[in-house]
Amino acid sequence: MTGPDEIFQASDLANKRLLVLEAARAGGARVRDKDGTGLVMLPEGDLDVLKELSRWSSAHLRLESLLRRSDRPTVAELGDLAWLRVFDRDDLDEFLVELHEVLIAAHADGSVNALKECIHAWRVTASQLEDPLRREVLLRGRLEARDLVEAERPAGVASPDVP
Repeated sequence: MTGPDEIFQASDLANKRLLVLEAARAGGARVRDKDGTGLVMLPEGDLDVLKELSRWSSAHLRLESLLRRSDRPTVAELGDLAWLRVFDRDDLDEFLVELHEVLIAAHADGSVNALKECIHAWRVTASQLEDPLRREVLLRGRLEARDLVEAERPAGVASPDVP
């Protein structure tokens, strides 16, 4: 059994292969290369989580900085976050808060599922707001009686009261 602070040598990859792999599966195996470079082996899922957290943490900081300088960042300033261009300042602030919270939760959980769901939901909303008609319906804020019409049940679809 290896300790959490054990550092393997490059030769251990041949001689103690099973111990190195066991340490890697348990969260990380540190290996010192012949030239002194430190290497780490860890489960691929852990690396994926770290990459996503890094990517979205960086995006969060960039957007936060942009919003401190300007009420409406330009598409060029948003860069890979240009899909946010359809949102007003209040929505961008809300996105920033929600992103911050979900980043903390993802880090605590060791999973980016909630982060991916959050980003997906905001992107879907952004794509809906791209359409002028949908935008007006979504943002108008109030419905009036004339906006509603009775829909007929499609042919062949049973009523919910019918077993």
